[in-house]
Amino acid sequence: MGLDRHHLLSLHTVLEGLRQGLCEFSGPSRVALVYAQVEGDPLWVVDPQNLLRGHEPRLREYFLDTDEWRSGLPSPEDVAYFDQLHARRLGLAGIVSLGGRARSVAYQMWFTEQHPNLCSPGPTRHWLELALRQLATCLNGDDILTLDSVSNTLQEMAPHAVCDCIVDERARALGPDTRLRVANILAAVMQISKTPEEGAWARGRLACVEPSRLSRVRYLVRLPKAERPRLENGKHVRKMLQAVERSERLLVSDGEHIIGVASGDLPAGSVCANFNGRHGMLFLDGAPVCSFSDGAFHSSNRRPNLVTLEEALLEWPLDDGQRTRLFAAISRLVTEAGEQKYGCALILDPYTPLLTLSGHGLETPMPLDADARLSLAAGLAKVDGALHLSATRNQLCGFACLMDGPSIPGEDRSRGARYNSALRFTHSHPELIVVVVSSDRPVSVMRKGVDLSRPPAWPPVPTMLRPPPTIAQWLAG
Repeated sequence: MGLDRHHLLSLHTVLEGLRQGLCEFSGPSRVALVYAQVEGDPLWVVDPQNLLRGHEPRLREYFLDTDEWRSGLPSPEDVAYFDQLHARRLGLAGIVSLGGRARSVAYQMWFTEQHPNLCSPGPTRHWLELALRQLATCLNGDDILTLDSVSNTLQEMAPHAVCDCIVDERARALGPDTRLRVANILAAVMQISKTPEEGAWARGRLACVEPSRLSRVRYLVRLPKAERPRLENGKHVRKMLQAVERSERLLVSDGEHIIGVASGDLPAGSVCANFNGRHGMLFLDGAPVCSFSDGAFHSSNRRPNLVTLEEALLEWPLDDGQRTRLFAAISRLVTEAGEQKYGCALILDPYTPLLTLSGHGLETPMPLDADARLSLAAGLAKVDGALHLSATRNQLCGFACLMDGPSIPGEDRSRGARYNSALRFTHSHPELIVVVVSSDRPVSVMRKGVDLSRPPAWPPVPTMLRPPPTIAQWLAG
């Protein structure tokens, strides 16, 4: 494939800018691209970190064996500038994708990871849409000096992706003629989240309602028009949030002013920010869009990621009921630790009889089948040492248990003693699973001396892309 330096540099700049931006928004992420610049050219694959490996059968069917990828696409000469509405989505498990075409690029489909704790794929898809447009712009010109601005734009896309997602969803629900200025609302939410009041961070809910639907809100109090604080006055709104914190009440805004305090359900199209101290969540019609913390938006729903634990439990000889009850109990204990910001460790023991561990045993094991008992177990998890749980009976058998074992390869000196002790302990007892919760929220699942939840080591992105293979060459390996 005879590609000039500008073409390869454009591919690298857009791909790397997109990847770095998504890493900030969603955590470690990979990006891939399938494209053809000219109608009739073969499709080319740009996948420097092997995101698409494992999906070869579906990719072969979609791009080679059938013309499914062309279905519904207008001809390039009929595209005024850019069209992604008619491109079909390729459903790959664990991957967000978006395709489209422009006059300068006959076809593109971008791919990235769909993380297990993703609030909504909407903002990510709008990010991919920008990558589609930026690559079409770059390949249509020859000004290499503009590539830096393209990369910076893609890296700083988070507020715009969230805004575009909300605007499009509201337009679909209410029609295009809406008066809420979503960008201004997001700026106000971010300002409030960074404004402490008497040393405390914001708590409570702020709802922005379409002005034409304000009469449908169930107000507890309304403010006179002349005395309504402006939403952009973050300090004033932050003070008013104190009236609704730790309650079912919420502040209501029309997107420009604070109207009053209300309770109950909100009209369709309402944007609600739930402030919870140093972090918060953004909702549209009750569905999560994204979270925010440390002055930035993130895709995470802030729930512990226990997918690797679910997979590990499938290997144990438990029936569906045992597995479901055990996973529910672990999820509750891990969530409590994350919300209250304390570290703990949970030893899941499938042995019969159970291992004998150093620590505080219980005369009678306590079933983890009620809120009161789970709350007590969460309290005991704060004591130095690990909880000892019977996996088959879903019972707490001990607390403050010590985990020891000889040093092993693969220990991580950047992590604490609890983490490395769990690695050693599971290496010495390979049938056990240990779940470690750090005080700063990361959750690790250990088995056989390995952290199952550690992200895989992906190959680094090269500083300059080589000419990509065709889809046929890529599928052939």
